[in-house]
Amino acid sequence: MTKLNVYSTNGKVSGEISASKEVFSAEPNTHIVNETLNWLLASGRQGSACAKTRAEVSGGGKKPWKQKGTGRARIGDNRAPHWRHGGVVFPPKPRDYYFSLPIKIRKAAIRIVLSGKAEAGKIKIVEKIELPAVKTKEMAKFLKNLGVENNALVVLPKISAEIHRAASNIRGVKVTECKALNVYDILKHENLVITKDSIPVIEEAFI
Repeated sequence: MTKLNVYSTNGKVSGEISASKEVFSAEPNTHIVNETLNWLLASGRQGSACAKTRAEVSGGGKKPWKQKGTGRARIGDNRAPHWRHGGVVFPPKPRDYYFSLPIKIRKAAIRIVLSGKAEAGKIKIVEKIELPAVKTKEMAKFLKNLGVENNALVVLPKISAEIHRAASNIRGVKVTECKALNVYDILKHENLVITKDSIPVIEEAFI
């Protein structure tokens, strides 16, 4: 088991929690993380780029001028790629960028990046998140006490509408739930704020 500090709402260490060594002390593997990140970004690509070939644009059908005797370059139709309103050579077409990646690899990547954050001291485990009022300034004050006000991913067992609303206007802060954790969000945010009751849910989901 790995020991992680638990912080109170005022930002001071209030105790320790035992966490799975497999999840928070995994061996680094940049290849697995890179593959998972590529898979995640590829899955989110729209792939709707489209342009027309010379066979698809309007016009053509008649030779603009005769082949010889005009002093101009020979041309077959006005849909040629070098003409205005002509077709595109090797144009992009709608496509699906998705590729499959084993779920074991995806889970391993999350364990690796979580372990990297834990080793760097970028994980703040809190007893709970209680705000005097559902206001942005109260959430900002809470994060400032933890020293993560500029960039943080707040992880909860289940999304709380109040906490989500209080954090939604803070730049660089995102609220998510344990089972929705992904490599991109973890790497994008410098710090992780995880509630104590989220630890067993994370361990169950990613072991």
